[in-house]
Amino acid sequence: MVSKMYGPQVPKPQRIDQLGAPAAPAQQRRVSAGKTEFQRILHEKTSKVEFSAHARKRLAQRDIKLDDEDMSRLSNAVDRASDKGSKESLVLLNGMAFVVSVSNRTVITAIDTDSMKENVVTNIDSAVIA
Repeated sequence: MVSKMYGPQVPKPQRIDQLGAPAAPAQQRRVSAGKTEFQRILHEKTSKVEFSAHARKRLAQRDIKLDDEDMSRLSNAVDRASDKGSKESLVLLNGMAFVVSVSNRTVITAIDTDSMKENVVTNIDSAVIA
């Protein structure tokens, strides 16, 4: 007799006398706001904001430092821009400006306060104040 393997998405068949028993807790496990564990992990992995080589160069050149809270606020700003259908957005954060490709979740360039004076930012379709 060959035994079958069942993945986590397919529950193992129950015996007839077990049909009325409640489902195992692992099958009912949910994370807050109705998301499954997989959905939560997928969101964590895909919600990170990346920096292009040009943006990393500008951060170093202009001595711009971002802590975890700043990164979280930047990520939330990109989420809000995405929800509104933006493609390229200017995110204003702590006196700095970031031009972000919303669909790629990639910062294209970073501008500090001194560099913003008398400059024009083009090729954006939205601005978000984070």
